[in-house]
Parts: sequence; structure tokens; C-alpha cells
Amino acid sequence: MATTLFDRVFKGSDEMYDVAVKALEEASAKYPDSEPIAFPDTAYYLACIYAMTGQKITNLGELKGIMNWIKGQMGRRKKTHDIFTSGVATACAAEVIEACKYIQNKDPYGHDPLWGHCTDAEVRELGLPLVTGDIPGFAVIIGPAPSNEEALSLVKNYQGKSMFVFMVGGIIDQVKALGMNTGFNVRVVPLGYDLWSVSHVVSVAIRAAMIFGAVQPGDYDGIRKYTFERVNAVINAFDPVDDMTVACGAGAISLGFPVITNHVDELWKVPKSLIIQEDTTKFVDTSLEARGIKIKVTNVDIPVAYSNAFEGEIIRRGDMQFEADGSRVDCLELVRTREAHEVEDHKIEVIGPDFDSFEVGSKVQLAMIVDVAGRKMNSDFEPVFERKFHAYLNCIEGVMHTGQRDMIRIRVSKDTFAAGFRAKHFGEVLYAKVKGEFDTVVDKCQVTIITDPAAATEMRKVANEIYDKRDERLLSLTDENVKEFYTCIMCQSFSPSHVCIVTPERLGLCGAVSWLDAKATHELDETGPCQIVPKTGVIDENIGKWESVNDAVRKYSQGALEIVSLYSIMEDPMTSCGCFECICGIEPFSNGVVIVNREHPGMTPLGMSFSEMASMTGGGVQTPGFMGHGKHFIASKKFMKAEGGVARIVWMPKALKEQVAEKLNATAQELYGIENFTDMIADETVTDDPEKLLEFLGEKGHPVLGLDPLM
Repeated sequence: MATTLFDRVFKGSDEMYDVAVKALEEASAKYPDSEPIAFPDTAYYLACIYAMTGQKITNLGELKGIMNWIKGQMGRRKKTHDIFTSGVATACAAEVIEACKYIQNKDPYGHDPLWGHCTDAEVRELGLPLVTGDIPGFAVIIGPAPSNEEALSLVKNYQGKSMFVFMVGGIIDQVKALGMNTGFNVRVVPLGYDLWSVSHVVSVAIRAAMIFGAVQPGDYDGIRKYTFERVNAVINAFDPVDDMTVACGAGAISLGFPVITNHVDELWKVPKSLIIQEDTTKFVDTSLEARGIKIKVTNVDIPVAYSNAFEGEIIRRGDMQFEADGSRVDCLELVRTREAHEVEDHKIEVIGPDFDSFEVGSKVQLAMIVDVAGRKMNSDFEPVFERKFHAYLNCIEGVMHTGQRDMIRIRVSKDTFAAGFRAKHFGEVLYAKVKGEFDTVVDKCQVTIITDPAAATEMRKVANEIYDKRDERLLSLTDENVKEFYTCIMCQSFSPSHVCIVTPERLGLCGAVSWLDAKATHELDETGPCQIVPKTGVIDENIGKWESVNDAVRKYSQGALEIVSLYSIMEDPMTSCGCFECICGIEPFSNGVVIVNREHPGMTPLGMSFSEMASMTGGGVQTPGFMGHGKHFIASKKFMKAEGGVARIVWMPKALKEQVAEKLNATAQELYGIENFTDMIADETVTDDPEKLLEFLGEKGHPVLGLDPLM
């Protein structure tokens, strides 16, 4: 009798279960049942098990206890339901195996080159690019491929389409052998060599449902609905496909993720879900079609690849051909609004020597000026365009960009230079992106690249005058002197009920959408995510309540949200989606608030990490006492205005404090007459103990000690 798909799934489930039992037996021989067990930097315990059962696994004894449930889900009726539940149970068994690794070693993978578990911060980091489409979806590749070259070609093809790639098995060594750079920063993550490491990508998808969708642990149907509708993922499995891989594939399909394989077996083909594609060069196209992922291709005339996947690429000093560093030499980026007759469309001019003339490893002058003209162009859009340069240039393979204005830093790799990348290609990228993204307001665009030292110095003087005038204009933009705010609902693709209200003094909580950004977005697309909210029907200006704002959040949250206070953390605070840069929460001992950023791995005086604090909000729900927000909002005069403002801030990580110090100190000086306010704010180098924090605040004379109680 022929082996059916049912047989293979059930056999594979049993095999994974047996491996899990063995892993538990080995752990039990070394550790007591009370031995703590956890993946690092997550508030979701063992996420697959937690999501499916609602049970928090915290120690070895609890892990052993869940095995009966896992076995119970591995039904044997030849019905689709049993295939799906067995598949999900297989993923949970895989998670048990992985958890046993972390009992014995807190970092069993070491990220060299393997990754293993992805932290909550990393999952949240994916939120914004997924919402904006910079990452259209995930591809999970289980290998090895027939050859190293084919493996590399497949991964690069996905990378070129901006897909986030997870790798499991032999394909990891195949791409490594050909020198491919991997890691979270380039969106190509080698999870592990063992098949059960695939549980870590299942965990990413499932945590997305809990973080962004506010799906409650234990709501299996809610998890499946969310992943099917909102997480674009596909699985590629190279022949030969063993039974455990088939069982894992069943779990993937139950979550809405199609499996594409070159393993030929007509007996277990499932339309739109389990697809046989014998030509592995067509894996990418077949996968995208199966999941309904549409890729917007940007055609840029440059000699290297261009993709969002390169946005986090690091160019080490030893690998760079040259560097432009605005802190050492004259460098800048500038957008100028011109009259139509002053701009020649697609003109790219290079003033000065080309990159061939630069010594290897040298620091060079580099100025990039983009002149635009258009009937609907507004000079307020200029800084919005400029901020986009960071993303535009980082998408070039072998180019690293940081900073903005005249404090930019750009490195070009030796490999990219060797491929023929020259000064004009920066112009091609900027022209293509500005003209393509802002075509409703930009009719003509020309780019000037300056490498001549004297010309760069002169242009820096011109640019600084323009920057100064803009800053004066931006300083005048306050919530009081504008007639409208804007909604931003871009994150609703992941958090269906979340609505941001963006004001001049309160940017979007992701940190990426300012009032000018929202204004520009509305101008570019009048029916898009950013809609005008007339500032009418004031209820309480101190707390930040308007009838028009309430009407807007009620409308754009589909009734999930009724009332929002823009300036309060305690009374009807604004909702959070999950991809916020920072979160603040009340600290009862001091009567103040703790702020922690996503990058900080340690504890806070609340006895919670970022992940644990963030788990208390997100998903479009209001959580009085906790608030997600962007880094730049910390220094705003509207930050917690209703509760006393920035004077409530008592602790934040040292790196974050240094990042916001200049503007925060200026705000405190203006509001309270306090100099160097950040010196009064504790950080992890001072203490994370609430009692010692209170002592520190007393020694510093922190103003929070004189404020009314928050509760």
C-alpha cells in the first residue's frame, strides 16, 4: 500500500516527539524539576506552547508536564483536522527540544553563524518594515540545495525582493562557503542545523499575533486567523524531504504558510498549500504567487544589487574602499525646492574626482544635493525627503549610511567599488527613489554629487543656512499653532484597532512619522493612512482631549477606541501597536516613570525588562500607566503634560539618556529652570533597585519628589 500524506505527517510527529522525550530525559538527569527554563529576552515564555495552550512554562517540571498535551494533539484519524493539530504539536515538540538546549547553555548558538531564538525586541523591530512593505514577507528555507551556487542564488533572489530569509539545515553552510553575509541586520538569518530549530521562526510568527494583534495566549483559532491573514510567510523544502519535515510543513500550512518543494510525490500534493515545483529556480516566483505576495520592484541603474535587505549591512573598516565622514570633513545631504525652469529632469552631475581617485581607506568629502520642482511641491517636504536618504542609500549592496544633514557617515565596500559603483550611481539611486516615491508632488528632479573639497566646503555653508531657517520654522510648529492633526493607521495591517494621532509635538510612536511626514503622506495620497483631523471641539487642552480627535479614533479604529488623551499616560492614553521605539511605565516608589528603549537588554527598577513592560501594552489596547512612544517624544513639552511633564522621568538606560540629553535638558531648562536635568535621571550604571533609585533621586533633588501622586 502506498504511503499517504497522513502516514508521513503522523510518522514525522512521532519522530519529533521521541526526540523531545530524549532531550527531556537528558535534561532531567542533570537538573531538578525546579530548574528555571526560558528563552532569552522574551515575555512570552516558550511562545509556541504558550500561544496554543495559554500555559506559562517556567521550569523543567512544567516542561515535562506539557508533553501529555503535545501527545494528545497528535491525532491519528485520517482527517485534515488531525494533520493540522499534529503539525502544530510537532512545532511544540520542536520547541521543547530547543528549550532543553537553553537549560544547559544560555546562549547555545552564539550567533556565529547560527541565531536560534529571536528576541521580542527583534520581533518588534520587524513590525515597522512589515507594515510599510519594506519587508513584504518571510521565506523559510530548509536545505541543503542541490549545489552551493543554487543555494546562494535562491537566498539572493529572495533578498533582492526584500524578503526576510530564515535558513535551517545544510543551506547555511552552502551560502557561508560562498562568502554570503548573514545575520538579522541583513535579513538572512541562519536559525540552526537541526530541523527542530524551525520552531524559532514559528515563534516569531506566533509572537507577532500576540504582540501586534493582541491575540490572547491559548486562543488557537485567533492565532491561526492572525497568521493566515497578516503574516506573509512561505516554506521552501529541498528534496529529500523526511517525515519530520513533512510534519513541520503540516504545522506551517495550518498557520497559513504554503510549502513549496521539489520532492516529487503526487500522493501528497495539496493545491495552494503543498506545492510541488520540480524546477528549483522557480521556487521564489511559485512561493510569492502561492502566498499572494506582490513585490514592487525598484529599477535602479547601478552595478550592484538594490534591496531593503541590505539596509542593516555593516561595512567594517578593513572592508571599506573609502569613507565620507561629516564629523571629520565637509559632507552633507540637501533637498532644495526650485522653479521648473531651474531643474533638468534626470540630470546627474558630478563635481570633482570620481571614486577611482580616492585612496583605499581614505576619508573624503561628499555632498549630495537633490533639486526638485513640482506644482504641488512644498518646501516643508524638503526635510521629509532628506530623512529618506538614509533608507535609500542603505539599500545599496555594500553601502553603509548613518546620520543626516551635514553629519552623515557613508562607507562604500571594496567589493561594491570593484563591481563598478561610482559617484553617479548615488545620483541614480536618489533620482529613482525621490521621483518614484514622491511622483505626485515632484515633476522634475536633478542630482548633484560633489567630491571636490573646496566646492563641498562652500556648499556646506549654504546648506547650514538652509538648515538653520528650517529649524526656526520647525520650532514654530507647536500643537497650539496648527489647525489640524493627522491620523496614521499604517500599523493596522498588523494591529487592526490601533490609531496614532500625530501632532507637531507628538510624533508617531514608531518614531518614523512626524507631523510633516503625515502632512506629506496626506498630500501624496489623500485616501491613504494619514487623514486630517481638524483641531475642533476642545474638551481639555491640558490633558489633550478634543471631540474631533475622539471622532477620528472612533472612526479609524472601527469603534474599538472611543476616547484618547494625547498628553496623559494615566487617563485614556493613546494605544500602542507594538513596534514602538520606547515604552514608559509608572514607578510607584518614586512617583515617576521609567523609560526603556527596545535595544536595552537589561532590567529596570520596575523589575521588568523592555519585553515584559511591552507585553503589557501593544496590539491597539489602552493601558493606563504604560505608554509606547518614539525616542524623540521624550524631550517634547507635551510628554505626560497632564501629569507634570518630563519632570516625571526618573530612570532610563544610559545609552538612551545620552541620545536624548541635549533636547531633554533644553526642555527641562525651559519648563522648570533646571540645568543638566539628565544628571538627575538614574540609569543602569546607578541602580535598577527601586529603593536605591529613591535614594539617588533624593540626593539629586529630583523635581518628581515634589509632584502630586500619580495614582
